[in-house]
Amino acid sequence: MQKAEAFWDKAAEKYAKSSIGNVEAYEYTLERTRSYLSAEDKVLEIGCGTGSTALLLAADVDQIIGSDISGNMVRIASEKARDQGVSNVSFIAADLFDDALDQGPCDVVLALNLLHLVEDTTSALQRIRSLLKPNGIFISKTVCKPDKGGQLKFLLMRTIIPIMQLLGKAPFVRFMDTREFEDLITAQGFKILEAGYHPTPSRYIVAEKV
Repeated sequence: MQKAEAFWDKAAEKYAKSSIGNVEAYEYTLERTRSYLSAEDKVLEIGCGTGSTALLLAADVDQIIGSDISGNMVRIASEKARDQGVSNVSFIAADLFDDALDQGPCDVVLALNLLHLVEDTTSALQRIRSLLKPNGIFISKTVCKPDKGGQLKFLLMRTIIPIMQLLGKAPFVRFMDTREFEDLITAQGFKILEAGYHPTPSRYIVAEKV
C-alpha cells in the first residue's frame, strides 16, 4: 500500500476530471452544510482534494482555507480558484497536524470523505476540536458500516478495497461502524446536532464543540 501523499499526488489529475458519483446526494450535503454557515465564518476544509466543495461554498462565508496532503491536489485547486476568480479561498499543502493550519480558531471545520482514510481517528478528532472556536461546528462525511440498509454495498467495498490496496490502487481505509464513529466524536468533546446517510454508507454528521 502506498503512502497517502504519493497515492493522492498520483491520482490528482484523474480525480480532478472525474464526475460526481451521486449528484443528488452531493447537492443535498452541500445544502445541509450551507445551513450551518454564515457570511462572517472562517472555514477550514481538511482533505479538500481539488477544491470543488470549497469553491462552491465560498460565496456563503467570509473565508475558506482548504488543506490537503497532496501538493498536486492543492495545485489544481489553486488553479481552479484563480480561473474562477474566487478570492476568499486559499489552498495549502499540509496534513491535519501541520502548524500551517494554526491560523487562529475557525468557526467551522469540514472533513468530507476523509476520516475513514485516517489511521488515528481519535487524534484527528482531538486536533479538529483544537482548531475550532468555542461552540464551533465540525461537519464530516465518512464511510461507515451502516446500521441498517446498504449492507451489500459496504460488504463489496470491504472485499474489493484490500485487493486494490495490494495493487497500489487504493489508500488506507478504516472500516468503522456508525455507533463506533459517533461515540468517538462525542468522546472528544462534541455534541452531535445532525446525522444521516448521504447516501449509505456515507455518514454525514454535524457536531458542535462543547
